[in-house]
Amino acid sequence: MVLNYIWIAFFIIAFIIALIRLIFLGDVEVFPAMMDSTFSSAKTAFEISLGLTGVLSLWLGVMKIGERGGVVNALARLLSPVFVKLFPDIPKGHPVTGSIFMNIAANMLGLDNAATPLGLKAMKEMQELNTKKDTATNPMIMFLVLNTSGLTLIPVSIMVYRTQLGAADPTDIFIPLLVATFFSTLGGIIVTSIYQKINLLNKTILLTLGSMIIAVGLIIWGFGQMDDATMQLVSSLAANILLMSIIIAFILAGLRKKVNIYEAFIEGAKDGFKTAVTIIPYLVAILVGIGVFRASGAMDWMIDGLAWCVDRIGVSSDWVGAMPTALMKPLSGSGARGMMVDAMTNYGADSFIGRLSCIFQGSTDTTFYILAVYFGSVSVRNTRHAVAAGLWTDLIGVVAAIFVAYLFFG
Repeated sequence: MVLNYIWIAFFIIAFIIALIRLIFLGDVEVFPAMMDSTFSSAKTAFEISLGLTGVLSLWLGVMKIGERGGVVNALARLLSPVFVKLFPDIPKGHPVTGSIFMNIAANMLGLDNAATPLGLKAMKEMQELNTKKDTATNPMIMFLVLNTSGLTLIPVSIMVYRTQLGAADPTDIFIPLLVATFFSTLGGIIVTSIYQKINLLNKTILLTLGSMIIAVGLIIWGFGQMDDATMQLVSSLAANILLMSIIIAFILAGLRKKVNIYEAFIEGAKDGFKTAVTIIPYLVAILVGIGVFRASGAMDWMIDGLAWCVDRIGVSSDWVGAMPTALMKPLSGSGARGMMVDAMTNYGADSFIGRLSCIFQGSTDTTFYILAVYFGSVSVRNTRHAVAAGLWTDLIGVVAAIFVAYLFFG
């Protein structure tokens, strides 16, 4: 529903801006430019979607091997001691704990098709523990904030889009995105814990989060000691080594579980093909809307206005061009994806704005969509502090993404 209003707004605002430019500025080229943008944007969307097929099939095939090999279960067991502390209202040993762990683990691996059913199952089981059926419980809200924080180990789709749009090294945003999404998740946990009065000062939480903070701090410190060329070389090399290691680890996990590796890969690859075909109409719709919005001059006015405000307070405005992706992400995943593609198309996949838009896309998730689907599935109307905690998490992710982008690519 939200995307419906956004899409309509693109056309109406674009038409009004175009009329203003025609009547008051005498710009007779604006309407032809808008019409040209509809055709060129539709063509671009189809070409991108078609190009996604092979790479998306490859990665979803690899993911299916990892899923069958028990990697999701292994991650769930690894996260168990921490999650028990974050969900104190859930009775120890309750089956919902397993669903929560599996959902988060699947999200971390980018297994959206597996993560959503597991998430809905977790919400249903948490609703069974809920004494006020129309009101969100603390565990529900913590669970959804962890989902909206967008913690993902392997940002497959973003790297695929970068490949299609001509990035010299599509994986160069891998390490920066991991750092940004870590801060988003950490911020979400802290904010929600404050709302729910959860004590984070216990041995398990402090040891886990402390170790992760130290690791991320060392990454930031280490890259901060390098010059730009060395930093990008090391970041790219580390990302590619890590990704290849994950592929090998998934294959070895499959062999250990005596999985038919080839058949598992084919099954996942089929899902990748279906996914690539499925997104064609959505990508065409959103890119045409954005194309018209940009051709009318509305996008430039919006970005220039924001840049002017930022400049007035004495802050660099280099990052402003990527903000449409950040502003769209809480509302719509496909809308934000379209903004990311638009940024890379217009500024270049290897530009600062192009890379930052990718980090924005991966550092948080679609807050309102997740809240609507998950709460709607159990008929919860009173969401309490869920929206506030989710939006604070988004803000932390945006700030972290800007900082990390300047560190790696500024």
